[in-house]
Amino acid sequence: MISRRNIRVKVMQVLYSLEARENSQKPGEDIRILQKHFDNTRQLFVYLIHFIAEVARYAETDSRVRASKHLPTDQDKNVNTRLAGNEVLWKMMEDASYQKAVALDKPQLVTDKELVKKIYQELAGTEEYKKYISTPVREKKSEKSILEFIFTELMLPNDFFVSHAEELFSNWDDDMEMLGQFVLAYLNKPQTVSFQDMLGKEKWDFARGLLQAVVDKKEITMELIKPKLKNWDAERIATLDMILMQMGVCEFLFFETIPPKVTINEYIDIAKEYSTEQSGHFVNGILDNIHKDLVKENKMHKVNFKVAKP
Repeated sequence: MISRRNIRVKVMQVLYSLEARENSQKPGEDIRILQKHFDNTRQLFVYLIHFIAEVARYAETDSRVRASKHLPTDQDKNVNTRLAGNEVLWKMMEDASYQKAVALDKPQLVTDKELVKKIYQELAGTEEYKKYISTPVREKKSEKSILEFIFTELMLPNDFFVSHAEELFSNWDDDMEMLGQFVLAYLNKPQTVSFQDMLGKEKWDFARGLLQAVVDKKEITMELIKPKLKNWDAERIATLDMILMQMGVCEFLFFETIPPKVTINEYIDIAKEYSTEQSGHFVNGILDNIHKDLVKENKMHKVNFKVAKP
């Protein structure tokens, strides 16, 4: 599920945190930090699903609260609780993988219940909700659509929800574009996602291998990078830029199924987003020159790019 671009960003972040440390790292610490980054991604994903469910289930809470008023009106006595019985919602609630993730991550402990209430109340005033509760039969499309509506139209555009989530999850900016797609895919087919294995063996091997290659082969990569810096002082180059170039060179040398063009383009984009305004152009120039030299010297050994996985 997790994209290779997201993996590269997390490896970059681990390398940056290690670079900033004054003390030497303990054996295996880099891998433990990397695993923590992926754990954070899972925790945010679980929280998003949990929050959608809490908004939907609040229909029952609203019904109980209004019915218990001292002088409830007829409207208070007849709150529609159809949403709490949403078939897609209950497939999610019965998903064994999701249940394990909730037991582990405990999203209920950090859920802003007042925010859940406010988003439900906003939902209850929309035409989409009124149409949903007035439909006489449950249709798979409408069951899914109303949950998607809660997520895309009420949660994500809500500044209070975003601020709340950003306080809980430092990886919000890094992961949300990807996780937004994951959430919609999960709502479409609950019980098809393993919350315990969001990465998969192949991508975990790539993540761990890339991190270890950069750490273990630093001397080799710097021998290729430094001659290309020309008038640049290596000590004054942005730390992130240097890390990204080392990662790119490692992919050139040690990851035979990744086409060089994919590697270069990925690190250009990451440099633009996470480093300075000039970093994309700078990283592109250095990696492109190193790539050309490796090809000339027959040090670039890649498999057939037509069947390679980017």
